[in-house]
Amino acid sequence: MFDLGRSVFERRTRRACIELHRRRSRPVGTVVSNSFEFDEPDVVVPGTSGRPGQRTFFLQVIDQSRICSFKVEKQQVAALCEYLEGILTELPRLTGDQIVATPNALEPLGILWVVGRISVAYEEATDRIIIVADELLEFDPDDFDPEFDFEDPEALIAAGLDPSNARFSMTRAQVAAFIAVGNDLVRSGRSQCRLCGHPIDPEGHACPRLN
Repeated sequence: MFDLGRSVFERRTRRACIELHRRRSRPVGTVVSNSFEFDEPDVVVPGTSGRPGQRTFFLQVIDQSRICSFKVEKQQVAALCEYLEGILTELPRLTGDQIVATPNALEPLGILWVVGRISVAYEEATDRIIIVADELLEFDPDDFDPEFDFEDPEALIAAGLDPSNARFSMTRAQVAAFIAVGNDLVRSGRSQCRLCGHPIDPEGHACPRLN
């Protein structure tokens, strides 16, 4: 988990940090910093690119003229929305004048990096919800000395294992809109076969129950 400061109250559950192990982003070797901090972003929204069954999920931030997109998995979006809903239920309800229009993500011109761990916190002093996304790095622990300390920040940086990160500071209204868009995207994938429950591809579906 990130230490976001003493003024931040962090909620910790098994969903607070969402790890993605199947995909890898950039290989290690050279320390490259491509981190971002958005204190008052205009829009933070999940989006997809591609047709059902072949969609790429991403998180997109629009901050004035800057647009940044980060690749995520569908399961990460679903888990993040569920967790954010839990946070909002413990905070005062939004009033009508606080609700913002549901945004739509733009087609990304490029993906900056793949997201691994996601941390969530509520900052009471600003009444904002903080999301911090870590870049997912590629490395094989067997390539390191058995005594290498993966908990030592300086050792990690020296070995090129210093991931970039992106910090989003969102209002409760922005979070509510994020949840609405994310849940719609997760539900709008491929339809399921009524017999076997497997997703139906655009090219057709060979249902095992009919064989």
